[in-house]
Amino acid sequence: MSRSQTGAKYPRTPDGRYFVVNGQLWRCSNPALADEARQHLVGALMEARRAVKQAKACDDAAALKRARAAVNDAKVALGERGPVWWDDGSPDYNRYKATNTPYAAWYDRLVAQP
Repeated sequence: MSRSQTGAKYPRTPDGRYFVVNGQLWRCSNPALADEARQHLVGALMEARRAVKQAKACDDAAALKRARAAVNDAKVALGERGPVWWDDGSPDYNRYKATNTPYAAWYDRLVAQP
């Protein structure tokens, strides 16, 4: 395994589909996205997250609903939610505990490392 898969703050599965936080898999963005498109979408995601924070601070339910929809739209466009971006028929394990997936052996080896 490469350092990007084992030594990173959030290690990635060997196939690059997920990163792991506290034992839970989170789907990575689509690596086929052009850098410019990815940067634009990440900017939109961060703007939407700021809008969520602002709406909560103002206790504005309508703005919160719009902001959360914008977060979801950006995540779908990035490939982090919605249809999977791979085409080999493998199921989506987004938000699963790594130990409850086919990545369990890989994850066990990862956490066993000093």
